[in-house]
Amino acid sequence: MQRAIELSEMGMQAGNGGPFGCVIVKNGKIVGEGFNQVTSTNDPTAHAEVVAIRNACKNLNTFQLEGCEIYTSCEPCPMCLGAIYWARPEKIYYANSREDAKAIGFDDSFIYDEIPLAMHQRKIPMINLSNQEAKLVFNKWQNKADKTEY
Repeated sequence: MQRAIELSEMGMQAGNGGPFGCVIVKNGKIVGEGFNQVTSTNDPTAHAEVVAIRNACKNLNTFQLEGCEIYTSCEPCPMCLGAIYWARPEKIYYANSREDAKAIGFDDSFIYDEIPLAMHQRKIPMINLSNQEAKLVFNKWQNKADKTEY
């Protein structure tokens, strides 16, 4: 956790983004690190956890983080939590809570509030454009013999 906190300050002081850091550990060894780089890369997905997941997956040459633990300086936002679940680590440890983040201007409660709403009630409308061509691609995936499951 100490390294995650160090990364949060390092990235913040360097002007890379907000005060968030993350490390990923496997068998007691750090295999991935990241700090928030949203403003320095103009990438709204460059949160510390996402950066660390990408780094760890590259270092481990895998798209799954089974057997890993995540240490993050703050409770993950909804986007990061989704990425973490897709990566499938064993545990998440966090320092600051989302309430702590909210107190300094990082409030993601609006996303949590949007998730249970019907698609047509969300602030950003989601409109289904049913398309047979898209379904055909799904059917091809389903029948693809050499696909890599995940």
